Amino acid sequence: MLRTNSVLAGLVLSVVASSGNAALAQQTNQTSCTDRSTALTHLSKNYQEEPVAMGLASSGGVVEVLTNDKGSSWSIIVTMPSGQTCLVASGEGWEALQPIVSGKIL
Repeated sequence: MLRTNSVLAGLVLSVVASSGNAALAQQTNQTSCTDRSTALTHLSKNYQEEPVAMGLASSGGVVEVLTNDKGSSWSIIVTMPSGQTCLVASGEGWEALQPIVSGKIL
């Protein structure tokens, strides 16, 4: 479960400063947050990343996973109810997993 609170805000800054997506932090005046449109445009233009999954956090924020079609980079962003979007994590070597099917085989 992803919790977006003040502890996470500090972690976000650390992750962005050490990640390949540090350009997003520099673009937004050394913070890791901006409006969603700017974040998506930056990740698409610079890393060819597009949203592949999303969910609702307990804080009310929308969590999105973005990756490029080669799997060579990925990012996780959170858009808060205020509209502010923050980069939570990013990295390389994304692999999509096949869903695990459980239950009785028919």
